[in-house]
Amino acid sequence: MKAVIVEKDGSLSLKEVPTPKCKPKEALVKMVACGMCGTDIHIIRRRFKGFPQSSYPLILGHEGVGEVIEIGADVKTYKIGDKVLLPFNDATPEIGVAYGALAEYGVIQDGAAYPKGEAPEVSLAQNILPNDIDPVDAIMFVTYTEVLSTIKYFGVKPEDSIVVFGCGPVGQTYIKLLSLLGNKNIIAVDIMDEKLEIAKKFGATVAFNGKKVDLAKEVRALYPDGVCHVLDAVGLPEVATLAMPLLADRGNVLCYGVLESEEITINFSKASYNWNFICQQMPRKKEEGEAFPQILEWIRSGALDMNDFISDYFEFDDSVEAYGKYLDRKVIKKGIIRF
Repeated sequence: MKAVIVEKDGSLSLKEVPTPKCKPKEALVKMVACGMCGTDIHIIRRRFKGFPQSSYPLILGHEGVGEVIEIGADVKTYKIGDKVLLPFNDATPEIGVAYGALAEYGVIQDGAAYPKGEAPEVSLAQNILPNDIDPVDAIMFVTYTEVLSTIKYFGVKPEDSIVVFGCGPVGQTYIKLLSLLGNKNIIAVDIMDEKLEIAKKFGATVAFNGKKVDLAKEVRALYPDGVCHVLDAVGLPEVATLAMPLLADRGNVLCYGVLESEEITINFSKASYNWNFICQQMPRKKEEGEAFPQILEWIRSGALDMNDFISDYFEFDDSVEAYGKYLDRKVIKKGIIRF
């Protein structure tokens, strides 16, 4: 099968690799689509925790949807034709994987085929998509369930004030889901005015260009005692320092996603005496799976429109060029690669 490979030097290529074999507790899927994610950028730049340079080359991609085409002997949950979230590939002696969803085929695990307590964690989020959900646009379910489960983990309440740093696809999703949960105290921050306009449409109360205003002055004018939370939706260590003058006493810096650097130095000279730093680099699959019904309900009711978050579609054979555009920040919202 063909797969998108991150080479040892960080370059991308489309190459032939072994097609996975379907084990008894697995189903083989033909990939339908895969989303482009900030995680991919960290992996391409060889700065992603858990993937040392010695592990390269790697098959890229983790936001996949696949259609079941073969079922292992012990499988109970899936049937031929099911569209399923989060198929991956396993590493082989020839090639490693950075989850490996950007390949023509992948596998999913059937948690019900394992003894109690022994199912792989990923199986807890490999939800079957209903027939009324477009399987290509359903890539957005991965981001939605990650974000909703993380909002719950962070403990953000509807009445809380929150500054969201970064209005890319992840930041936009946080703003929209926080709004759907009833929050009306959302401040969006980015350096691109186009993204700030999107943030306001998605529910941000106000939006500031961090390069054009004195952010601390603007936020304190709205919330003299500071805000409850500052969310880093871009994965930059310096956001923690930028958050310090914005926080209320016992406020929280919320860091989402794997940081580019494994060291953070925080200048807290402008902060109150009491504050918290809470980091969620990898949402738990069980919690993602539990968030699926709420996301599905919002989509079916029209409260959440997947197309609002998607700006670009690319064909699989054009993946290398697509990531070139993504690296050049020419993909404003979510980019999706179709097979």
